[in-house]
Amino acid sequence: MIVGSICFLLWNDPSNTLTIMVDASTDALSLAIELCAVYAVWLGILEIVEQSGLSEKLAKLLRPIIKRLFNVDDGETQKAIALNMSANILGLGNAATPMGINAMKRLDDGGGKATPAIIMLLVINSTSIQLLPTTIIGLRASAGSASPSDIIIPTLIVTLITFTLGIILVKICNKIFFKKKPKGEVKK
Repeated sequence: MIVGSICFLLWNDPSNTLTIMVDASTDALSLAIELCAVYAVWLGILEIVEQSGLSEKLAKLLRPIIKRLFNVDDGETQKAIALNMSANILGLGNAATPMGINAMKRLDDGGGKATPAIIMLLVINSTSIQLLPTTIIGLRASAGSASPSDIIIPTLIVTLITFTLGIILVKICNKIFFKKKPKGEVKK
């Protein structure tokens, strides 16, 4: 895509190609620095949450939901999932990634295939409910939006619908594809 874009730019406006590329690079770097500030703040808050013991309380609060969705009893795995889910609920997207990776490692059974719990975590991460879509609000604010937080209610509605639909589809697919074999049945 990059090579195709550069070729089209060279063909369409060869005299401004370098200027356009430098301007685009400057804009990308500026956006990255602004987003780093947003992520630094939220990752700091998440670290405070973990150090203060609030993460254990959050895991305890989410334990019934996590047990029902993921079928796990390990407290550390539940804590990792709870932190990941809370980061996604706060709209931290990429800041939730390290916690999601940790949770997936803890959910892995070593079989080389995704377990139903890993699939559920992946779907929940992709469709998570966002009470406060901080990344999008930050992007809208940095782009000069007059009211960057106007998207909170529509985002909440849409993420609630996709979250519910995602969970329902994973449960249906688990019943279809991960049927338990009756005892005594041998794989062919």
